[in-house]
Amino acid sequence: MEFRYSDTQQEIRTAVGELAASFGDEYWRKCDEEQRYATEFVNAMTEAGWLAALIPEEFGGSGLGLLDACVILEEMNRRGGNGAACHAQMYTMASVLQHGSDEQKRAVLPRIASGSLRLQAFGVTEPDAGSNTLRIKTFARKVNGGYVINGQKIWTSRFRQSDMYLLLARTTPYEEVQRKTDGLSLFLVDIARAGKSLQSRTIDTMLNHHTNEVFIDNLEVEDAWRIGEEGKGFQYLLSSLNAERLLVSSECIGDGKWFIERARNYATERVVFDRPIGSNQGVAFPIAKAHMNLCAAELMRNQAASLFDQGLNCGAEANMSKYLCSEASWEAAEAAMTTFGGYGVATEYDIERKWKETRLFRTAPISNNLVLAYVAQHVLQMPRSY
Repeated sequence: MEFRYSDTQQEIRTAVGELAASFGDEYWRKCDEEQRYATEFVNAMTEAGWLAALIPEEFGGSGLGLLDACVILEEMNRRGGNGAACHAQMYTMASVLQHGSDEQKRAVLPRIASGSLRLQAFGVTEPDAGSNTLRIKTFARKVNGGYVINGQKIWTSRFRQSDMYLLLARTTPYEEVQRKTDGLSLFLVDIARAGKSLQSRTIDTMLNHHTNEVFIDNLEVEDAWRIGEEGKGFQYLLSSLNAERLLVSSECIGDGKWFIERARNYATERVVFDRPIGSNQGVAFPIAKAHMNLCAAELMRNQAASLFDQGLNCGAEANMSKYLCSEASWEAAEAAMTTFGGYGVATEYDIERKWKETRLFRTAPISNNLVLAYVAQHVLQMPRSY
């Protein structure tokens, strides 16, 4: 067992941290005030090559492993940034990398690596299905040379900041499949080419997240842009989801470290009743406890990412990592909010901004209750709960 980060990963952490730190609190505060996408931040990370970390060198990327990518996103958030502005570009590529055709890879991966093509949007969730992905209704009807797709998606983040859309649709009705995981297919969709066949509506949220409802009306997609075999899309989707779980876990770790550092510094410097508030156990202990839980969650993330990089099954570990990291980050957020007191809700201290961002991760990209159900059924072999 090796618990230390490699020299390369330490170098990545330093380089990403320095770049992320150049976008300070005021930059992110301004994005929040204006409900503006962090274009400058995303462009800088793209130009530096960090968002192409997982793309093989032959396609213009760095060919790094998933744990390396985890360190990248962790450090973005640890320096006060919001990796959610660009994290999807890393995990949506997993389906293309592992199951796309050579033609698809040559067509999109070099352009993603250079920054001339953005693949930030992932269309899975639907209003009626929610987390029950197998019951989605968006349907791709087979026609000569391709498909015509109709349906509706919700919680499609960064759709308006993307050039391509990774879309999951039914190609066989649910009632006609032999196995419930069959009959779903993945498609790569050129958003500009789709024109009015794709219409979006912004969903206003309590944080600056840029998410949308997408309406799909007679969208034509050629056979060449279906990923892998027809009907195997759910299995291909899992390639993206395990990577997604671990990259989001890493953002949580970064957030948690940011909260703990801010809380520790404030508790040390803030003097009330003639002594630092950090000398009170009621202030110090929650921060210390959050730190310990975050360290433990980081080890689970590292184990899961190591399994992923070895090509081994990591479904249980990826799900547990997402749960543990998001809960530890939220604990750190609460400790920081309590430490700062009234100042915690003042925008000038940035606690409320990061507090809102990290709260989302307990609900998405998968509800933590669903992770508990998964572990109970598939890891502990308990009766199915849903």
